[in-house]
Amino acid sequence: MDRLNDKIGLITGAASGIGLATCELLLENGATIIMSDLSNSAGRQKADQLGTRASFEVLDVTSENNWINISNKIEKKYSGLDFIINNAGVGTPGSIEDTTLEQWRQIHAVNSEGPFLGCKYGIELIKRNGRGGSIVNISSVAGIIGAPNLAAYCSSKASVRLLTKSVALHCARKRYGIRCNSVHPSYTDTPMVDEIVSEHRNPLHYRMALETASPMGRLGTPLDIAGAVVYLVSDEAKFVTGTEIVVDGGLTAT
Repeated sequence: MDRLNDKIGLITGAASGIGLATCELLLENGATIIMSDLSNSAGRQKADQLGTRASFEVLDVTSENNWINISNKIEKKYSGLDFIINNAGVGTPGSIEDTTLEQWRQIHAVNSEGPFLGCKYGIELIKRNGRGGSIVNISSVAGIIGAPNLAAYCSSKASVRLLTKSVALHCARKRYGIRCNSVHPSYTDTPMVDEIVSEHRNPLHYRMALETASPMGRLGTPLDIAGAVVYLVSDEAKFVTGTEIVVDGGLTAT
């Protein structure tokens, strides 16, 4: 498949889960990708397995200096980007009464400030190619509807939803040709969800509850989400900006 031929993009949180599945599907569709994650050894191993059109850079999405460094490397090697996918995220459970200020700040640093920096530096990299491009921010259905035990997570993912719309309008008015959209998965079968389930007092019951919460009766798969992302970075979505794609098996329709 060649729908993404000649397109170059950066993906954060790329070493596992949704990020890794997205990398695999992007490559299948002809893209060249820069994978990034905190995990150096795991990330480089995955990039090596994926072939010559995949490379890896360590990136802490909460560090502006890290963003500056990786932007300089990308500009030197590729001149610019065609797309950026802000996927890195964390999801520690906690109600408003249980969540500490430290937990609140850590979750928002990754889930909210990370996409902010990704959009800020991503715009500059995409502008350099002179032909426009796409930013995709991975939010969550928890950024649209509430959950009593995810106070900080809901807040952080809701901020991504509205940041996306603000970026989309800014780029449209500046005539950059840069689109910005968000993707909103429900619970997906990833290491992050496995960790949340394992910490529950009754993991088996909790996992079953997550599966049956969807009208389709199952968790999402990373590939379910990756398909939406690939569409948004492709030219098929060239008139799509400032919107959200909900990938939740019908959860928010109930």
